[in-house]
Amino acid sequence: VTEMSVMAHGADDFTLITAAVAQWHDGEWLQSHLPAGSAITFADVTSEFACQILTGPRSRAILAGIAEADLHLPWLSHQQTQIAGRVCRLVRVSFAGELGWEVHSKIADTPAIFDTLWSAGQPHGLVPFGMEALDSLRIEKGYRSWKGDLSTDYSVLEAGLERFIDWSKPDFMGKAALLAEKQRGSGRQFVTLLVEAGDCDTPAMSTIWHAGQAVGEATSGNWGYRVNASIALGIVKTEFATPGTQLTVEIYGKLCKAVVQPAGPLWDAANAGIRA
Repeated sequence: VTEMSVMAHGADDFTLITAAVAQWHDGEWLQSHLPAGSAITFADVTSEFACQILTGPRSRAILAGIAEADLHLPWLSHQQTQIAGRVCRLVRVSFAGELGWEVHSKIADTPAIFDTLWSAGQPHGLVPFGMEALDSLRIEKGYRSWKGDLSTDYSVLEAGLERFIDWSKPDFMGKAALLAEKQRGSGRQFVTLLVEAGDCDTPAMSTIWHAGQAVGEATSGNWGYRVNASIALGIVKTEFATPGTQLTVEIYGKLCKAVVQPAGPLWDAANAGIRA
């Protein structure tokens, strides 16, 4: 249905973070699924907070001089601190797949925090980056993007995300359907492809072919600058998901050779960087 990060501030206090394009979608879904008479209160605070991303091998060194925080807390941790005298929260995640933090702060405090981060980062070679760069980096890590690689068109099992399912829970929405799919086997599987793409990387919903037969679709694609190759993520029929399988991807009418890669990130498969 969606993809969110959850920060637990306490036993009964949580912040949910979702894609910007999913704000209304997720807000309406959560509101409509609140149990009748529930003690849960829900508020959309999107307009009150900003998120800045500081990522890369030198991000810890940049923060060290400006934030009184434990910068050795592990990946997927979060903590409150101050930067430039402004309260903010450091969240140890990185969609770029490198060592890094999200810096969450009130909107009014964001310029001061940015200026301080920027100044502290100059001796370390800090530069700004945009969404196109972030998209390239996340595709190298095989990170799925909502409404592309993740959507209601594909089940959690087809998307290769079974590790996020807690089968021991007595019941959850969709469990029966997922168990049935698991028992019979999924007919489709998520894959990473290296593509001989030429001038254009793979656009979303490009058809994937094998011997003249349509066997799947690409869900996203981009050039990977760390692996120096054109990458596509996609869903194919299970029999064509074996690593080494040779397929073709149709890019603007041109059939381009593609090879299925082993499961896992193409860059830093051991996650040494993001856990550093």
